[in-house]
Amino acid sequence: MKKLSWILFLFVVSCSPKKNEPVADQIDKLFSEEFKDNEPGGAVLVMKDGEVIFKKGYGIADVGTKEKITTQTLFNTGSISKTFVSNTILSLTEEKKLSLNDSLYKYFPDFKNKGIAQKIKIHHLLTHSSGLPDNRRSLLDSVYLLTAKDQENWAPILQNDSLLFEPGSRFEYSNPAFNALALIIEKVTGKKWQQVVGERIFQPANMPTSKITDGPYPESGVAHGYLKSGNTFIEKDYGEEPTFAAAGNGGVWSSVEELANYENAIQNSVFLKKETLDRSRTITEYPNWNSKFHAFIGYSWFIGQTNDGKKIVSHTGSQGGFLADYVSVPEKKIFFVILCNRPYPREEFRKKILSIVNVQPAQALKSF
Repeated sequence: MKKLSWILFLFVVSCSPKKNEPVADQIDKLFSEEFKDNEPGGAVLVMKDGEVIFKKGYGIADVGTKEKITTQTLFNTGSISKTFVSNTILSLTEEKKLSLNDSLYKYFPDFKNKGIAQKIKIHHLLTHSSGLPDNRRSLLDSVYLLTAKDQENWAPILQNDSLLFEPGSRFEYSNPAFNALALIIEKVTGKKWQQVVGERIFQPANMPTSKITDGPYPESGVAHGYLKSGNTFIEKDYGEEPTFAAAGNGGVWSSVEELANYENAIQNSVFLKKETLDRSRTITEYPNWNSKFHAFIGYSWFIGQTNDGKKIVSHTGSQGGFLADYVSVPEKKIFFVILCNRPYPREEFRKKILSIVNVQPAQALKSF
């Protein structure tokens, strides 16, 4: 019966012009036409009802060695990393080792403006609504930022003496906020935050090969990121891209297979309580929200809807030559993740994959 159901799924869910073409073939065609075998490319995995219905790698992980990309290749996930930092913070709240209502002043008493530090809470960092300006590049040169880790990227933020807006009133995407959250994890646990994420998320979620940048690590055993320049690809990752060493905002390296394990662990409440996970994937609506846009973010996750009212949870990643997309439609039990080591038309591909698996967003999903 399972095999028959799978065959029926392939033919029923597709809503592309070739609606009798199997889902796997449609997805494969989409990526095969985009990525060449001898160039940087990417990996994709699609799940339905908790089972993988398609997975494949395209192109090469390293232009020097010509190593082929597989679904086990480790890519830098960019800002998808923020969800790991967020979930680790939430695990510490479950143990009452910190509170989301703790102010920044509790952890960073050296803030230039004490009033600002007291006003901003941890939950404001998780929702990109702190109002803190990102002043790093005005205080630090690009050469320094090539090797600046979380502490060095967060230090300039402590010098701010004013806010862009009142905390909770608007959305302003913030990478330094997650550098701060990583440092808070270290202050609370007394361990490197990378180790804490490994213990609290990677291990229970069955992500044995996933890594987190810690200085130049990892230097080998991973895909390299590239940007195209004319007819050649130029490496653009650690050592070439400023702030790449700042891992709290984009330091997780993983494969599409292990990110699928991550999503399964979320769906099954493996490393956090169900109510905690549900809250993290619920839009945070602050009473003082004062934006022309409706709120659309939970605790790091971006929230959209299908045209029939089902929740779409997503996060993108972009760093150097890496581009990633992570999309879950929990009520329809659909999930897909794409990890690439070169640019590709991410928004266009997201729409096409959702259409292939018969999901129609009611609104555009956010990409950062």
